[in-house]
Amino acid sequence: MAKVKGDIVIDIEKCKGCGVCIPACPNDVIALSKNVNGKGYNYAETVNEECIGCANCAIVCPDGVITVYRKKIE
Repeated sequence: MAKVKGDIVIDIEKCKGCGVCIPACPNDVIALSKNVNGKGYNYAETVNEECIGCANCAIVCPDGVITVYRKKIE
């Protein structure tokens, strides 16, 4: 069985910082930033490289600002 490495991209300017994605991530890859975006929200950001590509974060995001990529690891 091939292993999969995931990567997420968050559109920080569209993120409203609701935090719904944070508990959805099984590997604690996402946290709210201490910085704010152009709208004044603390946006979600990646905090480690442990993403498995499950896409739970993207599924629960009410604004659709998270894109998940998966790559096979040989």
